[in-house]
Amino acid sequence: MKLSDYSKKLGVTYRTAWNWYAAGKIPNAIRALSGSIIVLEGESSKEDYVVTYARVSSSENRKNLDSQSGRLQQFCIANGWVIKENIKEIGSGVNDKRKKLERLLNNEKPTKIIVEHKDRLTRFGFNYLETLLDRIGCKIVVINPTDDVKDDLMQDLISIITSFTARYYGLRRGKRKTEQIIKELNDGNNAEE
Repeated sequence: MKLSDYSKKLGVTYRTAWNWYAAGKIPNAIRALSGSIIVLEGESSKEDYVVTYARVSSSENRKNLDSQSGRLQQFCIANGWVIKENIKEIGSGVNDKRKKLERLLNNEKPTKIIVEHKDRLTRFGFNYLETLLDRIGCKIVVINPTDDVKDDLMQDLISIITSFTARYYGLRRGKRKTEQIIKELNDGNNAEE
């Protein structure tokens, strides 16, 4: 596509797109013999937007959260990547209602999400998440991938047990709360009689 069409597609002025071309920020742009600048559509034309994502399960591990985030930043610096966002979150890897992760996944800007281990992003469905993000031009970079299948299976088993235990005790707590409300309502009705 022509540079003018490219600039309209990104919602920037032609001059901004031309400046990006001149600075070499559009790697898939070439100058035709006619002098026109053509942006090839085969590669992603997104500007590099690197996000680090660190997570721990509980606030007791806050110190680990900071050191995990520091390791992610050091990894990015070593690779020459400029970090646009550094996200730190406390929450279970099984929980699918993590606000900061949801906000990150709804953001279309990131081109790379850097995590220390797969389970820091999610305990289950990592490959699905990776496939979907790849479709919008975002790559998940795992610094320390687990190569030991046995260890990976054990972590999945622990995650499942933790999830079901939390649900079970949550249901019991909810049942007690419901019973308490019904008792209070019955006591209120008895007092009126």
